[in-house]
Amino acid sequence: MQRNINGVGVGGQPWVLRRVRLTWLSFMLFFILVFFPLIAHYYLTTIDEAGGPDKRIFGPRPGGELCEAKHVQDLCRIRESVSEELLQLEAKRQELNGEIARLNLRIEACKRSIDSAKQDLLQLKNVISQTEHSYKELMAQNQPKLSLPVRLLPDKDDPGLPPPKSARFCRLRSCFDYSRCPLTSGFPVYVYETTSYPWGSYIDPLVKQAFASSVKSNIYITDNPSIACLYVVLVGEILDSFSPPPSPSELEKQLKALPYWRSDGHNHVLVHLFRKSMTQNFLYNVSTGRAAVAQSTFLEQQFREGFDLVVSPLVHALSEPNFLEVPPQVPVKRKYLFTFQGEKLESLRSSLQEVPPQSFEEEIEGDPPADYDDRIIGTLKAVQDSHLDQVLVEFTCKNPRASLPTEWALCGEREDRLEVLKVSTFALVIAPGDGQLVASAGCNMRLFEALEVGAIPVILGDHSKLPYHQFLHWSEAAIIVPKPRVTELHFLLRSLSDNDMLAMRRQGRFLWETYFSTSENVLNTILASIRTTIQVPAAPIRDEPAHEIPHKAGKLAGTDANLADNGDLDLGPVETEPPYASPRFLRNFTYTAADTYRAWNRAPGPFQLFPHTPLDPVLPSEAKFLGSGNGFRPIGGGTGGSGKEFQAALGGNVPREQFTVVMLTYEREEVLMNSLERLNGLPYLNKVVVVWNSPKPPSEDLLWPDIGLPIVVVRTEKNSLNNRFLPWDAVETEAILSIDDDAHLRHDEIMFGFRVWREARDRIVGFPGRYHAWDVNHQSWLYNSNYSCELSMVLTGAAFFHKYYAYLYSYVMPQAIRDMVDEYINCEDIAMNFLVSHITRKPPIKVTSRWTFRCPGCPQALSHDDSHFHERHKCINFFVKVYGYMPLLYTQFRVDSVLFKTRLPHDKTKCFKFI
Repeated sequence: MQRNINGVGVGGQPWVLRRVRLTWLSFMLFFILVFFPLIAHYYLTTIDEAGGPDKRIFGPRPGGELCEAKHVQDLCRIRESVSEELLQLEAKRQELNGEIARLNLRIEACKRSIDSAKQDLLQLKNVISQTEHSYKELMAQNQPKLSLPVRLLPDKDDPGLPPPKSARFCRLRSCFDYSRCPLTSGFPVYVYETTSYPWGSYIDPLVKQAFASSVKSNIYITDNPSIACLYVVLVGEILDSFSPPPSPSELEKQLKALPYWRSDGHNHVLVHLFRKSMTQNFLYNVSTGRAAVAQSTFLEQQFREGFDLVVSPLVHALSEPNFLEVPPQVPVKRKYLFTFQGEKLESLRSSLQEVPPQSFEEEIEGDPPADYDDRIIGTLKAVQDSHLDQVLVEFTCKNPRASLPTEWALCGEREDRLEVLKVSTFALVIAPGDGQLVASAGCNMRLFEALEVGAIPVILGDHSKLPYHQFLHWSEAAIIVPKPRVTELHFLLRSLSDNDMLAMRRQGRFLWETYFSTSENVLNTILASIRTTIQVPAAPIRDEPAHEIPHKAGKLAGTDANLADNGDLDLGPVETEPPYASPRFLRNFTYTAADTYRAWNRAPGPFQLFPHTPLDPVLPSEAKFLGSGNGFRPIGGGTGGSGKEFQAALGGNVPREQFTVVMLTYEREEVLMNSLERLNGLPYLNKVVVVWNSPKPPSEDLLWPDIGLPIVVVRTEKNSLNNRFLPWDAVETEAILSIDDDAHLRHDEIMFGFRVWREARDRIVGFPGRYHAWDVNHQSWLYNSNYSCELSMVLTGAAFFHKYYAYLYSYVMPQAIRDMVDEYINCEDIAMNFLVSHITRKPPIKVTSRWTFRCPGCPQALSHDDSHFHERHKCINFFVKVYGYMPLLYTQFRVDSVLFKTRLPHDKTKCFKFI
């Protein structure tokens, strides 16, 4: 403050001087900074121009002289490289800009194409919708409206059928009420309790017990009489202690007193079963009204053709046949050419004497012979005495059984008769001498015993009615000869070839085993005969209900690249939709009616031995499986298509199809989880059915793999290997891949096996092959697992088969085989091979595998035990006894594809085939 005051106090002179000095200093500084560089630049430029171009110091030097300086050479090289890169980047930028412009144009064109395609798709949808609507209208115009028939129930008015002139002329059209049995009714059958009528207490207890047991297992039985189509009354066999039997008038009153008889007994059937060679015919002279009669003995004036039934005897009432006692079907020729043992208690004349009988021609020239049996005796004894062939004929018995008049009585005990028949090629059955006796219990018993032990029946007398003769083709299992041709009988029997005799023996075994052997078969046959006669379709066999075990799905399963490599094998269109079931075949009425005589009881051949007869229930998908033309659609191969079209149809006649994996497991959770994970990503897999064979449930903390498809864990009632082949209702496809939990197969191998199976749907198609061999030293069959060119079995531990065989294995195959599988806990795969070969008369198909079949590192399996093979030897020999012959067939055929891993263009695949 004092300094400023002093500076201004003397007139402000020091402040002015300082300002002048600052201004001068600023001017000088400006001059130095601006004008001095200009002057210096001018001066230097003048020096270079005066010295010439060679003596320039500061100016630019031509020809890159500056770069000749050592300290700037590196900088020059860097400048040139950067310049070149800049030029390249600029060219690339221009190129990318051009490509972006072209892509923008293509995007715009695609957008326009998409819009156009959407419009076309919308138009196509409209056209399809209109076409479907038009199709429905046309179908509605051409198809009549159908409605179910009105059912007449017992509590309503009587249907008022026109009465026949007499009970003798009763036929279905006049004595059966069809309105109670519409096609959609399912054929309900009501069975009267034997305690509901007076004579029921006098029926043989074994017959009653066997009949009641059969009723419980029959699928048509109903407890509701108001909806019944048929009413069954068991009328016999009456005990011998009940003597005399009720009189005809008394029996008529008792029949009319039945709760649902309704004045005339229509839709009733009176079943008279018998266990003895002579059965009572106490329904003779009894007016049964409109009720049908099913028994074994009929007189001509009593039998109503097409209405009544001749039934078979009930020999095995409460037991299964002992297959170990049944002789094998081979060799064809046995010790005796033919045998006959019997005694005629009446009208037996002097034919046993050594007087030569008259010829038929001589006797016919006079009065017609009243009884040919005397001439038959003489002729058969002459054949026996000629010793041309070894025959056994005996016309007297030590202990003859009771028989009807003019009927040949059985000799001795049943066991003794069977021992003779076991060594007989043919068994003579002589019809009763009285032509009025059209069916007799004695003849039916002889027929039953002959079929049981494989002796071909030879029936002398063409007037006899054999059991179920309206349906069974007896000419395929027996020789029926008129009595006048008895002199030619020896020539006729000798002229038959071994093949014909073996076919007849097999057919006879089939008839006995299917329709006569057990009480269930007898009742089923009686009901099925009536159902077939009134043309009601059979009920399908039920699937086995799958009781699922809840389980938790864990993390998503991974995919092993080695297992999931499908190569170039495409089996059809890519399937992005969820799993779908195979279309179920519904057997229509036309097929049922037309098949009545086509599929009845043929000799062993494709699909004709066990199933597919009018007396059997219908199996799902039966017609489509049994042969082409029944549901098959020709696609791809066979219509001139190329290999690509054939390949797109999966090699079969169904364009889209999936299969189900059925995996049997027992307390091997880790192995099971690994096997399930390997199925992840497997094409054409519908679902996995895990048959949990252990009584212990899975661990609660067990995490199941998530393979993107359903895994159904099925609880079983007991630990049985037969559970592998139960027709589970969870299996919705026709194709089943049966696989062990330790099997290790690649995806491409499974797909290839599936394709092969689609071309041979009636065969077992699998990977591990085995064969059977004959042990000459021990005279028995052996099971062999050695590697060989031949095979006769494919193990079901990794094999495809049709679900149809699951029904046959579980419901049709003899129970003795399943019992042995349970006894040994073994041989279920051998049993399935026996069954399929027995039905188809074809060997299985082995698909060559290119990978280790068994899981490495898995726990030891049962097959590693030495006793495993000994048990399988026993199984094979027992199965041969049950079937009566060895059904397995050898083959050296194996399926593989030379194009399995070969990539070919589409125009070069017209001859794609397997070798």
